[in-house]
Amino acid sequence: MVVIESKRRKHENILKKYPDAVIADVTSQATDGLVKLSPFYPHGGIPVPFSEGYTAMCIEGIWQGLKVFESADVDVNMFANGTMKNIKRTVRRFGKPLGHRKGVNGTELLGYIEARKQIYLPAYKWVLENKVANIIERLREASKTKTIVLLDYTTNCDIDDPTKPLSHAFLIKAYAEGLYPFGDKKTQTEAPQMPSLF
Repeated sequence: MVVIESKRRKHENILKKYPDAVIADVTSQATDGLVKLSPFYPHGGIPVPFSEGYTAMCIEGIWQGLKVFESADVDVNMFANGTMKNIKRTVRRFGKPLGHRKGVNGTELLGYIEARKQIYLPAYKWVLENKVANIIERLREASKTKTIVLLDYTTNCDIDDPTKPLSHAFLIKAYAEGLYPFGDKKTQTEAPQMPSLF
C-alpha cells in the first residue's frame, strides 16, 4: 500500500498511524536516490510539451518556463536550470499570472487546471517512464508487502483543485498503481524480483 503524508508531520506521528511503515521522502530535500522523483531534479532531456526541439532539465523548469504573466511571457531560460534552485517565477516580480502558454511558440493560453493536465502531467509521466522506472518498479514491489508513506510538501490529490499545488507524490502513487490520471491504464505485469530500494 502507498499513502501520502505531509513532510511537515513528525515521523513518530506518521508511524503511530501506520506502524512499521517505510517512510520515503520524495521531495527536493530527500537525502537519497528518491530525490530523483522531485519535479526539481535535473534529469535533463525532458521534452517540453507542444514545443518541438525544446527539452528541459527538470519538470519545474517546464512549468515555470511556460508560465505567462502580465509583464513577462515564456522564459525558455528556465528549461536550462539544473541547480534545483531559483526556478520559481513569482507574482511579486512579474505581476498577475495569465496562464501557461501551450508550447513555446503557441498562441493559446491554458488556464491553471488545463495547464496541469496538458503540461505538468504529461511531462512528469515522461520522467516516471524514462528516467526513474527502476525506482517505480521497486516501489511497486515493496508496496505489495509493506506500507510505503511518500512524504511531500503538498498532499493535494485532486487534479481539479486549483487552491493548492498538486502533490507529485500522488502522481508517483497513481503511476505505481497503474492509475495515472488522463493516461491509458497500464496492465500490470509481474516484474522480475529487484533488490529492495528501502
